[in-house]
Amino acid sequence: MSTATIAPQALTAKDFATDQEVRWCPGCGDYSILKQVQTIMPGLGIPKENIVIVSGIGCSSRFPYYMNTYGMHSIHGRATAIASGLKAVRPELSVWIVTGDGDGLSIGGNHTIHLLRRNFDVNVMLFNNQIYGLTKGQYSPTSESNKVTKSTPYGSIDHPFNPMALALGADATFIARSMDRDPKHLQEMLKRSHAHKGASFLEIYQNCNIFNDGAFEVFTEKSSKAEQAIFLEQGQPLVFGAQKNKGIRLDGLKPVVVELGAEYSAADLWIHDEHDFYKAQILTRMFDDPRIEGHFPRPFGVFYQGFRPTYEEQLNFQVEDAFSKRGPGDLDKLLAGKETWTIK
Repeated sequence: MSTATIAPQALTAKDFATDQEVRWCPGCGDYSILKQVQTIMPGLGIPKENIVIVSGIGCSSRFPYYMNTYGMHSIHGRATAIASGLKAVRPELSVWIVTGDGDGLSIGGNHTIHLLRRNFDVNVMLFNNQIYGLTKGQYSPTSESNKVTKSTPYGSIDHPFNPMALALGADATFIARSMDRDPKHLQEMLKRSHAHKGASFLEIYQNCNIFNDGAFEVFTEKSSKAEQAIFLEQGQPLVFGAQKNKGIRLDGLKPVVVELGAEYSAADLWIHDEHDFYKAQILTRMFDDPRIEGHFPRPFGVFYQGFRPTYEEQLNFQVEDAFSKRGPGDLDKLLAGKETWTIK
């Protein structure tokens, strides 16, 4: 009698799409991000039932409805907490967190930094559109200073968060930036995020064409992208410009933009090393307002990747060690405690 096994059928991007109507505003950058996530998922080699998408509250947080995997649309700012608990008890799962600049950096800011420092092996996708879209156009933690919105009619006096610097300051082991309007680059960053063992933090510039249209246009449009964005590649010099005729060199620890030609060549430039924590800090601070003369180009790619044990690994080792030394334990004794009183 034959006992031949049937090989599992290869998955496609369509297998990760649901029958739900995608309900974002026409032209929203979220459509592109959803498409790129669905495109890279089959290549990860993970069964759909082992993938979980957890979101908070906001436009981006509708994501779990559109992914044919397990998922949870949770509460405001707490997707990181829910994902942490899930990863702690089910470390074999591939857990993805979808959040936004409001959800993840305002009410959920505390949860975000602690997830990163704990280093759970999860993937954070932070959609940054520099506005509150779901609640109809208030300024967010990443909105630029003097931003005129419904909640700041005379301009915001807040200083904006720098998500890359925040993540690195929280000792994240992987930080990267991409954009909705560069599908190939976004796909590569999603794959890199997944491949990293530990907490990955991927900031994605996402256009809100209703309440903040064109916020990142200078970095995404063909007419300006080459001059305003610089793409980081491991082991390669930091070169940019429409003619690849500009670069960044280090004068001590100070970055300087130079013209390539008679005085400087690619050999004189800063060579990107994504494992250099100190240089990564400099890259996060290349965050100038592009409207200011003499500003640096905005970096995209992997800023930093480091390695240390994940939280769930250490937790399981601790549990196994306690079990081996003290046995399975007794819940009744634990609840009773070591001290008792007799009341007469």
